[in-house]
Amino acid sequence: MDEFILIMRHEDAKPQVSPEQMQVWMKQTMDWIGGIAAQNKFVSGTGLPFEDASVVRHKNVVTNGPFGDIKETIGGFIIVKADSIEEAVEFAKGCPVLQGEGNSVEVRKIAKGNDQ
Repeated sequence: MDEFILIMRHEDAKPQVSPEQMQVWMKQTMDWIGGIAAQNKFVSGTGLPFEDASVVRHKNVVTNGPFGDIKETIGGFIIVKADSIEEAVEFAKGCPVLQGEGNSVEVRKIAKGNDQ
């Protein structure tokens, strides 16, 4: 069984949502992760806050935040165990972040040892 990272991308660099809507999304996300964990396929994961972020670019140019000249930002990720990329994609299809137009979940196999 392999491990896959599911990277949650938001089209807006800083979503403008109410605290109530954020609570709804957090519950949906916890329920989604709970469903994966119930299958013993959840490994780990976390959200990534928009504040206290910097990007280091070529020639050590540093910009504040993961936004500014980009259209999307990473809101968080989880790592799952799956028998195939197709199974990991099925997990990704249930991610609540996909409720936002333009949002996406990138699914990537995690390299181990000689898999690189």
